[in-house]
Amino acid sequence: MARILLGVTGGISAYKAVEVVRLATKAGHSVRVVQTPASLQFVGRATFEGITGAPVLVEEFEPDPARGAFPGDEAPGHSPISHLELVRRADVYAIVPASANTIAKLAHGIADNLLTSAALASAVPLVIAPAMNDRMWRHPATQANVQLLRERGATIVPPATGALASKGEYGEGRLPEPADVLAAIEAAGLSYLPRSLEGVRVLVTAGGTREPIDSVRYVGNRSSGRMGFAVAAEAARRGADVEVVAANVSLPYEEGIHYIEVVTAADLEQATVRAFEYADVLVMAAAVADFRPVAPDASKIAKDERAEGMSLALEPTADVLAELSSRRRPDQVLVGFAAEHGEGGIERARGKLERKRLDAVVVNDISRGDIGFDAGDNEVTILTADGTERRIPFGPKPQIARAIVDAVERLRGGHAPGAAEAS
Repeated sequence: MARILLGVTGGISAYKAVEVVRLATKAGHSVRVVQTPASLQFVGRATFEGITGAPVLVEEFEPDPARGAFPGDEAPGHSPISHLELVRRADVYAIVPASANTIAKLAHGIADNLLTSAALASAVPLVIAPAMNDRMWRHPATQANVQLLRERGATIVPPATGALASKGEYGEGRLPEPADVLAAIEAAGLSYLPRSLEGVRVLVTAGGTREPIDSVRYVGNRSSGRMGFAVAAEAARRGADVEVVAANVSLPYEEGIHYIEVVTAADLEQATVRAFEYADVLVMAAAVADFRPVAPDASKIAKDERAEGMSLALEPTADVLAELSSRRRPDQVLVGFAAEHGEGGIERARGKLERKRLDAVVVNDISRGDIGFDAGDNEVTILTADGTERRIPFGPKPQIARAIVDAVERLRGGHAPGAAEAS
């Protein structure tokens, strides 16, 4: 997912920028907002701060409590200059809405506030969504400024035609619908994301295994596969060659990712062991059953045959992650997941990290109903073998996935794709 820096200028359609931000965060993007002083007449900082979970900046020299970091990022250890750090970290800079005045400043390199200074310092794609009265939009000066920005590579989201701010006025100049604006931002920003995992082979397991009791019933869990699929999608966006071993996942498949469908822990073990040989990174997000019925029935067990109840003998399944860890090459990175319940979860997860000789383990508390299994959001702690502990705050799973893949990149360090074959 992208880090979107969104600039808001003064205009009645600033209220639509709120919805653009809401949709962006819901889609898993990380958003920071800068506003012009005039925009505060229409939407206050608190509205954007509540949606993004990050401070909003207006004045060029005001301190940034997040020190330029986007939600989910680690803040630097110093206090950088806001308009430089925000655009340095951003993947795309969108100005929604863009007033005629701000468009004129952008076209002529005027940097007299935080929003325009950030634009002048930015090297990332610039998306401009103009919104103004139809007469201002049609004015030759505005048209010339827009054309100049287009020639410099900016993406212009054309204004829509409809009712305007002034009562009874109708024409071209209104901001398009927020979903259309976000689509333009994504089209401009995601295509330019640094392909930092180009050529890296990433293997992800996702979903939950099902161990048959009979031909109908099974022992299973509530894992939906959302977290694993989000990690796979994020790795693919960064250029990785991604393969997913999907255990009973009903989510849509993403183009460009190879999926292997499995049902049981034994199926998952077989598929993962085979694929692991060629992988540079393994992210073991699947919830693999720890036990399976000893003697599953090939047909359906009739209820009337068990009128007095039923006993089910279980045996342990293979520890797939431990097995893979014992086979690993020195250049492979292994990340496990630990679904812990309540107090003491971090300590138990650190024990798993050490026992299985992993590079990292992602811990989430399944005692909470708003995160984890079969939920759209998560909140995790990433533990690494060097003793680092990083808490990733509550957010959509695609946003959490970005932090996990960031951790993978840090763990890989200087590993080059295919290093083992070259040695």
